[in-house]
Amino acid sequence: LHDPDALLTPGEVASLFRVTPKTITRWAEAGKLPVLRTLGGHRRFPARAVLEAYNEMRHASPGLR
Repeated sequence: LHDPDALLTPGEVASLFRVTPKTITRWAEAGKLPVLRTLGGHRRFPARAVLEAYNEMRHASPGLR
């Protein structure tokens, strides 16, 4: 991720975490990831916050790569 101010799609976030987009949606609904909604109702995730969450989860579970 080159631009920390970018907004990522659920699919892009799912690729980073190596989970399905549905899992990312569940994490957002559970408050584990900050999410913004577009005017059309689509979810977008701030790249900076996603990277912070990714790093936190990696430190909590060293098996995650």
